[in-house]
Amino acid sequence: MVRADWQFGGSMKRTQIIFLSALLAISTYAAEKTNVLFLICDDLNCDIGSYGHPQVRTPNIDRLAKRGVRFERAYCQYPLCGPSRASFMTGLYPDQSLIHRNAILIRKHLPDVVTMSQHFKNNGYDATRIGKIYHYNVPKDIGNDGHDDPASWSHTFNPRGRDKTDEAKVFTLRKGSYGGTLSWLAADGTDEEQTDGIAATEAAERLEQFAKTKQSFFMAVGLYRPHTPYVAPKKYFELYPLKKIVVPTVPKGYLDTLPKAARASINRKREQVNLKDSLARQAIQAYYASITFADAQVGRILETLERTGLAKNTVVVFTSDHGYHMGEHGHYQKTTLFENAARVPLIIATPDMATADKSTAMPVEMVDFYPTLAELCGLPKSQHLSGVSLAPTLRNLRAVPRRDALTQYATGYSLRTARYRYTEWGTNGSGGAELYDHTNDTAEMKNLADLAAHKNIVAELSKRLHARIAEANRKPKGVTQVPTRKK
Repeated sequence: MVRADWQFGGSMKRTQIIFLSALLAISTYAAEKTNVLFLICDDLNCDIGSYGHPQVRTPNIDRLAKRGVRFERAYCQYPLCGPSRASFMTGLYPDQSLIHRNAILIRKHLPDVVTMSQHFKNNGYDATRIGKIYHYNVPKDIGNDGHDDPASWSHTFNPRGRDKTDEAKVFTLRKGSYGGTLSWLAADGTDEEQTDGIAATEAAERLEQFAKTKQSFFMAVGLYRPHTPYVAPKKYFELYPLKKIVVPTVPKGYLDTLPKAARASINRKREQVNLKDSLARQAIQAYYASITFADAQVGRILETLERTGLAKNTVVVFTSDHGYHMGEHGHYQKTTLFENAARVPLIIATPDMATADKSTAMPVEMVDFYPTLAELCGLPKSQHLSGVSLAPTLRNLRAVPRRDALTQYATGYSLRTARYRYTEWGTNGSGGAELYDHTNDTAEMKNLADLAAHKNIVAELSKRLHARIAEANRKPKGVTQVPTRKK
């Protein structure tokens, strides 16, 4: 720190010395702050290399995992884009944010909440958004602000590429529908022409600027892929020959083992259930191609982070907004309370971390992002947060700040522990229950909830689930909630 009483031959006034010293102190402090690079894909499940998938190629995400901690059991709070993104950006559960569907601006229900990026902005960071962080209608809103929150950002950039202009070339199961329907395109052209390619280029340029200006940053880059339509250059489709695609199968009578609400979550889009084998192979191929394309854009961003030297002082988070089905349980896309839709990839890398290239099986939630990043960067903790900081685990994998994870959808709530997934539908389970033992049923195909042998574990998990639901409904401190007016 420069002393304010230094002398410069008597040619400079004391007030000037103090002013310049203060500027230098501020500059030094800014340079010492830990930056955040928040990378999120849209509709990405754990079908990636570092999570053990035998086919999908994700070399760049895998390299990030080698210098970070991989969370094997990370879960979204709502398996739908809008509610999930509003949840982790505010650090609140959906029953607290009051957002349970898409296309809702967060200020409609939480007019004075301080969001995660806004908290960083309020503490001297440049908070930059590139692409999709809050909800966007995809592909309809590509190129505009969607349902973004302006108060969350210092700067924003909305990429728009040829995947948007080539929309008429996209194959879709339902004419004129792309975002909510299985649809895909093996595209002409280069990565850099696609929306996510343009986002990666912009992110790299912003990193170059931050390296020069030494401005502390919270930069969030939201890639659109692999959200439908699954669009990627043809070379990525060629990596996954149709004959090598494995289509999940479902035993006859399986749906009869589920509560009515669970069956409804699987069958909500009937043209996307139990696809014919040839069509299923094409859809899965396109999904995998989109993942590898997205991975390539992640790689371009991370390469710039390393080359500029910013990696030495930047926390990197890689994740998705929720999981995704590609034929498991006969279902495609999201919106279920099975592991496929609730589980997300999560990799966190901090500078010079002792736990690099390690993993943890501790259940964690996406509401934990906000308190974790605030602690890692030395920011004060916002009083309204519902999540817990994962910083202790990043320092020591034996630290276990959580023992279970909560996800909800429609009338259901689901609890994931180290061994079990327990789900109840309707008020106090009036719509039925599900219990899956991951010790021998990782695919969650054998519902044990009604078996006498599991009566005690059901009672124990039900009690815990109800306690978690109550916690997720508490009023957040210092935040105004504006409920939807009943008509």
